[in-house]
Amino acid sequence: MKHFQYRPQGVCARQIDLEIEDGKVYNVQFTGGCNGNLKAISKLIDGMSVEEIESKLLGNTCGAKPTSCADQLAKAARACLGEM
Repeated sequence: MKHFQYRPQGVCARQIDLEIEDGKVYNVQFTGGCNGNLKAISKLIDGMSVEEIESKLLGNTCGAKPTSCADQLAKAARACLGEM
C-alpha cells in the first residue's frame, strides 16, 4: 500500500491523506473541513476503486464554491494513482 498526501484547492480541508493499493483507495483522512461529514465519506469509499470514487464524487460542489471536499477527494485519488 502506498501512502499519499494531497493539498486540496478551494475547500476548508487543508490536506487529504490516503493509501492506494491495486487501484483501490483506503484509510482516507482529512485535515480540516467538516469533521463528521468527511469521516463518513472516508468510511463509505474505503476499498473503492478510483473510478468508482470519481463516478460518485467528482463534480460535487459545496455552497457557492465550484468544488467540495468530496470533489477534491476524487481529484486526489486520480492524481495519486497517476503517481504510482
